[in-house]
Amino acid sequence: MNDSANAWIGLGANLGEPRTQLEAALAAIDALDDTRVVLKSSFYQTPPMGGAEQPDYLNAVAGIRTMLTPEALLEGLLSIETRLGRRRDGQLWGPRVIDLDLLCYGDQRRDTAFLRLPHPGMAKRAFVLKPLAEVAPDLDIPGQGRVASLCRAVDDDGIVKMEE
Repeated sequence: MNDSANAWIGLGANLGEPRTQLEAALAAIDALDDTRVVLKSSFYQTPPMGGAEQPDYLNAVAGIRTMLTPEALLEGLLSIETRLGRRRDGQLWGPRVIDLDLLCYGDQRRDTAFLRLPHPGMAKRAFVLKPLAEVAPDLDIPGQGRVASLCRAVDDDGIVKMEE
């Protein structure tokens, strides 16, 4: 794909069948127009964020090559979430049947009502950094630093790499 960009997507689920939902999301991402999944991390069991009582998450990251704009890619991810049963109720850090976050898109930065790049808070979230460090430890997150360094600085207690 000429003129394509590298992008990174965070995946998570803790309701229903999380492994099945993450696999379905990866297949759907790969099926987006002008987009291919080129790397994917292992799945990681992670404790949930926030105070709500809920099951542990299964998280992963995917590296893609895409010719879509960042905004079109995010629209595609939101559409995949809807197809896989996600209903947005405005609750932060609550249980999810699927959650897809556009983490980085090349070295671009955005700060609009629709899209913030890199994803806010990702540099402090072990459930993002641990799988990202597995597949892209040398990735430089614009304005935040190298993934391997950021990963060493976060508390990863309770995060377990799952067997395939």
